Amino acid sequence: MKIKIALTATFICAAFSLFAQSDYKQSIGLRLGNGYYDVASAAYKTFLNNASALEFNLGINPDRVGGANWTSVSAAGTYQHHFDIKPVAGLKWFIGGGIVLSNTFSKHDDYTGVGVGLYPTGGADYKFSKIPLAVSADVRPTLNIVEPFDYKRYNNFYPNVGVSARYTF
Repeated sequence: MKIKIALTATFICAAFSLFAQSDYKQSIGLRLGNGYYDVASAAYKTFLNNASALEFNLGINPDRVGGANWTSVSAAGTYQHHFDIKPVAGLKWFIGGGIVLSNTFSKHDDYTGVGVGLYPTGGADYKFSKIPLAVSADVRPTLNIVEPFDYKRYNNFYPNVGVSARYTF
């Protein structure tokens, strides 16, 4: 009996979270991360409905460590499903996943190539009530399906943690 009540309560909470109101429809700004393929990226986020959103990033990583200078440019697309964090208005957590395409340029052929990665994501998003600003923090542990070059440091797996600030409209 207790299991049925718990399952029913969980179902009701999940159903209500599907209809949660987003505090903005679109936003544009900057995401800073520690990923191999982007340390800085332009970020655009749009809500498809009250809880579902797509975020698109165009990023760059000018790596100047050691003698193998290389630059990566990337494009990423992420699906996010948002849930309210009560009792703080404007604060939501999200889960989802995405794909990233990157291209690495270098004077050295050993550090040149195209990459494709997949990642799950999770994080929190906060929309300020009195100003048109949303900030977020996320985790995107990326598994590269196609390596741009043989980068043995991470063995096809790149931790990526980022923070964003976006103007909302």
